[in-house]
Amino acid sequence: MKNKFIILILISLILNNCVGVSSTGIFGTGVSVAIDPRSLGTQIDDSIMQKNLSARILLIDKNYFLSVKSKVLDGRIFLTGKVEDPEEKLKLTKVAWETEGVRSVRNDIKIKEEFNFKQSAKDILITSQLRTALIFNKEIKATNYQIDTYKKKIYIYGIASSKNEKDLVIQESKEILDVEDVVASILLVENLRIQKN
Repeated sequence: MKNKFIILILISLILNNCVGVSSTGIFGTGVSVAIDPRSLGTQIDDSIMQKNLSARILLIDKNYFLSVKSKVLDGRIFLTGKVEDPEEKLKLTKVAWETEGVRSVRNDIKIKEEFNFKQSAKDILITSQLRTALIFNKEIKATNYQIDTYKKKIYIYGIASSKNEKDLVIQESKEILDVEDVVASILLVENLRIQKN
């Protein structure tokens, strides 16, 4: 057990060092550090929670590395992806709640169905269209948002600088062709525990 934990930590460090500073930010929360409204301490806390949660999820089953995604924003955990059965979904929810410092958990994990290439391609197209729309909208800081699409349902995670920006992101999402639903987990800067000064 101890050896597995050490191996997972090493893998995590290696994979982290392979990724440069990008639009997902140094801390992997989907928000660019330069414009992130959270304090540096909160960003670091979220990063530590993210790595802790990811390692614990991988200890359950290494296949979750590709099938389950987790995001931590201001102590709130968001889970997406696909698992084989409802028991796995419950187990992952429990692991998320057991993470030190967690304030809330939102589990949007779906139960796997037979792979549908056409549906998968549509989901990728929807995500790409929304990402492009957010980039071109001057009133939205696109780097502050992470987007996942599953069966024409868009899941958006991020931090908005104002209610107007949040509304614009949701509006842009609903205007994408073929979208059936939008699940927005967007925090407002004013609702963060500690903000950058």
